Amino acid sequence: MTDTFLTIANGAAAPLPHVPILPVNAFRETVLDLVNRRQRRVSAFFALPAVAAAGPGRSLELIAVLAHDDDHTCDLARTTVQDAFASLTPACPTLAWFERELAEQYGLVITGHPWLKPIRFQPPMPDGAADPTAHPRAITAGETGYFTLAGEATHEVAVGPVHAGVIEPGHFRFQCLGEDVFSLEISLGYQHRGIEKMLLGGPDRRTLPLLATASGDATIASTTAYAQLCESLAPALRPEPNALLLRGIAAELERLANHVGDLGALAGDVAFLTTASFCGRLRGEFLNMTAEICGNRFGRNLVRPGGVRFALTPAKAEKILRWLERVTKDVDNALDLMFEAPTVLDRFENTGAVSKAAAHDIGLVGPAARAAGLDRDIRFSHPAGCYAKTAPARAEASGGDVLARALIRRREITASTVWLKDQLTHWRQENATTTATLPALAPDSIAVSLVEAWRGEMCHVAVTDARGAFRRYKIVDPSFHNWFGLALALRGEQISHFPICNKSFNLSYCGHDL
Repeated sequence: MTDTFLTIANGAAAPLPHVPILPVNAFRETVLDLVNRRQRRVSAFFALPAVAAAGPGRSLELIAVLAHDDDHTCDLARTTVQDAFASLTPACPTLAWFERELAEQYGLVITGHPWLKPIRFQPPMPDGAADPTAHPRAITAGETGYFTLAGEATHEVAVGPVHAGVIEPGHFRFQCLGEDVFSLEISLGYQHRGIEKMLLGGPDRRTLPLLATASGDATIASTTAYAQLCESLAPALRPEPNALLLRGIAAELERLANHVGDLGALAGDVAFLTTASFCGRLRGEFLNMTAEICGNRFGRNLVRPGGVRFALTPAKAEKILRWLERVTKDVDNALDLMFEAPTVLDRFENTGAVSKAAAHDIGLVGPAARAAGLDRDIRFSHPAGCYAKTAPARAEASGGDVLARALIRRREITASTVWLKDQLTHWRQENATTTATLPALAPDSIAVSLVEAWRGEMCHVAVTDARGAFRRYKIVDPSFHNWFGLALALRGEQISHFPICNKSFNLSYCGHDL
């Protein structure tokens, strides 16, 4: 602990009073120094109502969680504001989306922000209301202003929120010069269910099911992040090594299912139907392997605080291993066809590129960041659970275009498959399931949990009250970091490239709209 911030490990907790409360100017200087000079990353930046008001009007605590990848730690800083503060975004672009969220949720006036429009289109807070989660209100999506472009050759294209396929709703507004995209604005909020609001006062019987469905295709990542938080706030919850390893096995199966499915969808977007058809089927194989473990294709009910709910017997491990060996051959064949086809490579290469510098500035995470040349993977930078001892090999790519984002997924498929085969080959003992009741969590504390979901870094932060209940539960899905990356990828592209750029990121709408 320093006079300006607190340093903790991933999956650790600390008394909230140990996080220094700084004057706003000192908080600003600390955060900018940590990010711009000491190379920290912004994992979360959120607000919660202050316990005691500092004066008239609304009193809010702002908390920043900054990841230190080289040191495997997180730095926490906080301040108290009333109604307004000066934007940090001009000096730290990574905070742009976070500050827009703060303004939307709490009605804060954030002076100096370059474009302070809502990210989920919620109406302003009622007068005197300090906590958006305490005041039910209608969510109005799509009611906002957009950039416009003037000139005879300009035109505007609006796509969504209702799309041709059976997919989640989102609105995309293109400003074009002929066929070339000058700018893309992405409007979300249509999937807002109030998950963070419903988590307050927990944990209770609803908590785990809510987190399992926050973004359904990342169930294992989300429930693991929650379990790690609870285990840090209740040290009596000590998962056995085999339970931690089973979480890792499920996480890598989740990664495989989504990467294979997305590569197939990319193939479909360029009409390469052979790979599209194969991968559509093969995605189901990996989902069914997860179902073999816990009875649910998405891994719901597998992970719980203290361990896991289902045992992986040696017989099941052997079955999944043989299954994996058979399916891997089909995956390789399907992907070889796509990556060796000149017509596919022509569409992917040099399309939708995001530079390494831009990816760094806006805070990209996961495969999208790694494809741009950034080394960002929580399994290595902040290892927790089984990853503290063993992890798949690192996968690398560069170029930041659709091809790089596709290649990084293929290489991660190979790395995860090799790792899974090794773990399943050496699985000898049946892990003990966890049935214990969740004990009381540490009161007046803060805990941080980082997990490498298949889209990238997922951050959960819990702040408990005097009873040990959740006073604030903040979720930062990897899509929260990466949606603006998709907007950058379209700048200067032909509008016909939007489907493959979009699918090369394949971000979550509901994971963003929490």
